[in-house]
Amino acid sequence: MLNNATSLSRSGLRDWLIQRATAIILSAYFIFILVYLFRHPHLTYYEWHALFSNTWVKIFSVMALIAMVLHSWIGLWTISTDYFIARFQGSKAVYIRLAFQGFFALLLLIYLLFGVQILWGVSS
Repeated sequence: MLNNATSLSRSGLRDWLIQRATAIILSAYFIFILVYLFRHPHLTYYEWHALFSNTWVKIFSVMALIAMVLHSWIGLWTISTDYFIARFQGSKAVYIRLAFQGFFALLLLIYLLFGVQILWGVSS
C-alpha cells in the first residue's frame, strides 16, 4: 500500500476536486487575459501596468498563481507516485520519488513567492 505522506490531501477524491477547481480558475484567468489582449491589440506598457495596478486583477492573478501551484503539485505527485513506483523497485523508488517531489515542491514555492512579490511588490 502506498503511503500518502506527500499528497496534498489524504483523499484521491479531494485531490481530483481540487485539480478540477484549479483548472476552472486557470481557464477563467486565461480567458480574461486573452480577451484583454484582443480588446487592446496595440497594448502599451502603461495600459498593461494600469491593468495590473487594479487590486481585483492582483487578487485574481494571485488566485491563478495559487491554483497553478496546487494543480501542478497534484499532477506531479500523481506522476511520481504512479510511475516511479512502477519503474523503480524497492527503496530506490522512494528516494527518487522524494528527491523529485522535494525539487518540484521547492520550485513551486519559489514560483509562488516570486509571483506574489512581483504582483504586490513596491512599484514605481
